[in-house]
Amino acid sequence: MEKKNWRVKTDKELLEELQPFPPPLAEYGNDDLSLPKATVQKIVTEILPPSSGLAFGKDARDLLIECCVEFITLISSEANEISEKESKKTIACEHITKALEQLGFGEYVGSIMEVASEHKEQLKGREKKANKLEASGLSNEELLAIQEAAFAEAAGRHG
Repeated sequence: MEKKNWRVKTDKELLEELQPFPPPLAEYGNDDLSLPKATVQKIVTEILPPSSGLAFGKDARDLLIECCVEFITLISSEANEISEKESKKTIACEHITKALEQLGFGEYVGSIMEVASEHKEQLKGREKKANKLEASGLSNEELLAIQEAAFAEAAGRHG
């Protein structure tokens, strides 16, 4: 019987086997990618029940931010490949949902679509506000004068 030479694979070899996943964010060389620390801290603080007495440390927050950025990079990279295969130049919602499903996150698609729908509704409300200014028939100068008068009035009350 022939004796086989077994060897342990290096971390790099194991990582290469994980392809088609994109390389870790560190390999892109862009340290500027991040999320606002205060916003992440606020989200986590709102999730933790006050009665638990749990605190969320800065190291934990920074690690969570790194994980979120890595996740976003993974999903967007996969969505980009999907859009390229479809000869599209823009990543659409359907590319994101397909990417989530292909990467094993299909159970999140329903709630993500709900949030996307709510976001679209919020944007409609903002557009209506912008149109309200246009529909007022006032020039930019007139609007500026009204704003300055409101500021002066507020300063008089609180100054």
